[in-house]
This record gives sequence, C-alpha cells and structure tokens, in this order.
Amino acid sequence: MQTILFLCTGNSCRSLLSEAVFNHLAPEGWRALSAGSQPTGQLNPRAVALLQRKGISTEGYYSKSWDALPVTPDVVITVCGSAAGETCPAYLGPVLRAHWGVADPSHLVGSDEEIEAAFEETYRILRVRIEAFLAAPTLSQAALDRIGTLGAAC
Repeated sequence: MQTILFLCTGNSCRSLLSEAVFNHLAPEGWRALSAGSQPTGQLNPRAVALLQRKGISTEGYYSKSWDALPVTPDVVITVCGSAAGETCPAYLGPVLRAHWGVADPSHLVGSDEEIEAAFEETYRILRVRIEAFLAAPTLSQAALDRIGTLGAAC
C-alpha cells in the first residue's frame, strides 16, 4: 500500500478536497490521508458540499493533526497557497515531497456565486493534478514538481 499525505495548515478545505478526490480516483494499492500542522478541528462546509455534489464520499473524513497520522506516508504534498503569504508546514521525514500550491477559497470574501466559483476552481486544479499523478508512469521528484504546475498557479 502506497500512502500519499496532503498537508496544509488547517486541514479543513484544500487538503480535505485532495484526500477525498485522490481516494475516489485511486486504484487499489494507493490511499490518501490529509492533515494539518494547526488543524481547525472542523471540515469546511462548502468543501464537504462540493464533494457531495461531485458524488465523492466524505464519510470518515475529519480535520486532524499531522501528529495523529496512523502511518508514515510515502509521498507528502503541501497544498498551501504561497500567493496569500501562507506558511506551509514542512514535513521532514524521508519521503518524496512536492508543493502543489492552491489558493484557499475558504477565505474569499464576495458573493455566494464568487465563493462557489472559487471552490469549483480549487477542486478543478486539484483534480487535474491528482489525475496526472495517478497517470504518471513513474513517480520522481521532477514528475511531482511538474504536476504541481498543472491547472493553474497560485
């Protein structure tokens, strides 16, 4: 079993979306977890609603600390958005690491339509990257870095 960890600060939106989408698409032998360095303790309701609209289960998912991981991951991907000045947590274990920065739609101020559009865009970017990850013939640092540029940059 290969385990990928999607890591962010709060573990309520982007890392949750990544975990759920990855597990929805992943073949047997792969699984994703998500965690945060400072978890909020709750999942973002808009992220949960978006996943449900896409037919992706959120059962069993919760906001958790990286200190509570049941396994050591094989790959760690941070999804914090550097454009907003976020500080991404640094996972120091001996694993393949990549940064797939995506802007956090949960902090957007605007109309409901604008906020929903931002959540959809975040989902789209993460899904494109996860699909590329799963289609990659080999996992290398170069491949992970290239995948992190797909869809859009933040």
